[in-house]
Amino acid sequence: MGPQRIVCLTEEPTETLYALGEQDRIVGISGFTVRPPRARREKPKVSAFTSAKIGEILKLKPDLAIGFSDIQADIAAELVRHGVEVWISNHRSVEGILDYVRRLGALVGAASRAEAYADELRRGLEAVEAQSAGLPRRPRVYFEEWDDPPITGIRWVAELVRIAGGDDVFPELSVESLAKQRILADATEVVRRAPDIVLGSWCGKRFRPEKVAARPGWEAIPAVRDGELHEIKSPLILQPGPAALTDGVRAIAAIVQAWSQRNPL
Repeated sequence: MGPQRIVCLTEEPTETLYALGEQDRIVGISGFTVRPPRARREKPKVSAFTSAKIGEILKLKPDLAIGFSDIQADIAAELVRHGVEVWISNHRSVEGILDYVRRLGALVGAASRAEAYADELRRGLEAVEAQSAGLPRRPRVYFEEWDDPPITGIRWVAELVRIAGGDDVFPELSVESLAKQRILADATEVVRRAPDIVLGSWCGKRFRPEKVAARPGWEAIPAVRDGELHEIKSPLILQPGPAALTDGVRAIAAIVQAWSQRNPL
């Protein structure tokens, strides 16, 4: 049986449960949810990422709330104090996302479907990686999660950039799980690392390539010089769920492949 009344505090459990055909268990979702589109029409929105409508959640009488990361620790604690069972996942890698799909499926009694879905997601990644393996050059890629202060990409993003055929220019920061540990103290370090492509996904607000290009000294960056400043929509890449492993990685791959065609050996 498993939980029958689930509140999803972030987007990835909603997308995963819909993909597994277990959406009837969901009684509340994050206001940021866009995947699948029908979820916004069908389910009440009761949380943001750093805040939640605790009273509204309690009215839904959930038997499980699912969230993500230390950022939702206070929400989780408040719900626990009101007697709600909470699962906060804390995965940060591509393998972690695949394992998350399996664990969530097992939690709702859909282990075999979740295993098959995770295998499907992995095959999709392998197909992207196989295609990118044939590229004549691998671009250096700077991924920016926030602009002020500049925050570099998290681990699953760096891994997806690699799968898509690029190389993250801040690999040492991508392994840091907390955003505050990925803040660039000196933004001119991006100039020194000379990325060929800049990808922006500013956590819910529109990426402004003209602002990036106007940063002091950044005109020397190959990506700025060549106009290779691209937005990856936040819902596609910043949630550690199916979106990043499907449309997210394919969006990166399309940019990398186009760059490669313009910059042959």
